Amino acid sequence: MSPDSVDGEANPDVSTDVDVSTANTMRDRAGESRVKIWLLLAANRWHVTAVLALAIFVLFVVLVTLLPPPLLPQLESGDTIETMFSTMIGAIITGTTLVVTIGQLVLSQENGPLGEQRSRMENSMDFRDYTEELIGSPSPADPSAFLRNLVDVAEQRANAVHDGLSDIDSDQLQWEVDEFTESLTENSETVREQLDGAKFGTFDVLFAALNYNYGWKIYQVERIANDHAEDLGEPENTLLTELKTALSLFGPAREHVKTLYFEWALVTLSQLILYAAIPALLVAGVMLTTVTGATLPGNTFGVAHVTVLIGAAFTITLVPFLLFTSYVLRIVTVAKRTLAIEPLILRDSQR
Repeated sequence: MSPDSVDGEANPDVSTDVDVSTANTMRDRAGESRVKIWLLLAANRWHVTAVLALAIFVLFVVLVTLLPPPLLPQLESGDTIETMFSTMIGAIITGTTLVVTIGQLVLSQENGPLGEQRSRMENSMDFRDYTEELIGSPSPADPSAFLRNLVDVAEQRANAVHDGLSDIDSDQLQWEVDEFTESLTENSETVREQLDGAKFGTFDVLFAALNYNYGWKIYQVERIANDHAEDLGEPENTLLTELKTALSLFGPAREHVKTLYFEWALVTLSQLILYAAIPALLVAGVMLTTVTGATLPGNTFGVAHVTVLIGAAFTITLVPFLLFTSYVLRIVTVAKRTLAIEPLILRDSQR
């Protein structure tokens, strides 16, 4: 909102070229499609795996049906089926071993001598003690409630800054503080609603935390304090420093939750791939030993039955890899979007 003069025209002393507010969600700030964010981040990984599997099955059947006629006889031959599924057996065993090894490496970070475990505990408790002083009550044990309390404190201190700077005679400063406070409040409400009831183990907690762009807010606090240093006294600078402290605590808290989620997701992925590898190996073995081009004769609507059978079996053997793809897509996307813990904007869309 831009302050208006008495006659309703914009105040010429106020520059609205300064970017103060931002959108309330990561998707809106990045300007990316809802489908892309759903696929990479928001969707249940089982659903993404199912979508990928369906796409591969349909493409396989369509391509084999529409490509030149020599392809179908090759697919129906015993040699082709044997080569295809013997290769898949080797790939499943190798891929499963690799992913389980990754899971073991993740678990190894949780193991260590007593001194290291004690140091981890002390660092964690020091951070909780510090946030307890900030919040004014014991830090919640639930990750979503813990992050929600930090968002609440930042909003309270932003309102304190708004009230504390309201008497300063500077139209530009008042406009910037109004814009900043309104943006922070709206962002806080959005993130608080997403965190409410979110359970760790799902992606909901981390997804909500990603929507809170604390780095941009820290930068705005620093910029306001620097650009309007001549208008600010010690009480006002203290309010801005307290707000910056509250926002700065959200960074390591989010990174800790992110690290825990990564470990949780990779261990879960190892379990799921082990579960999926058994039926995948069974299907590949059956196809390798019993199926030939004459196993399922005939066609429906121009699609050979054997093509559907081989396509379905091929898709099932790919499920472990598709699970791996769906989880890693989310992990690397989150990692890319959270490379900087400090107020550095790495994406062009937010600069």
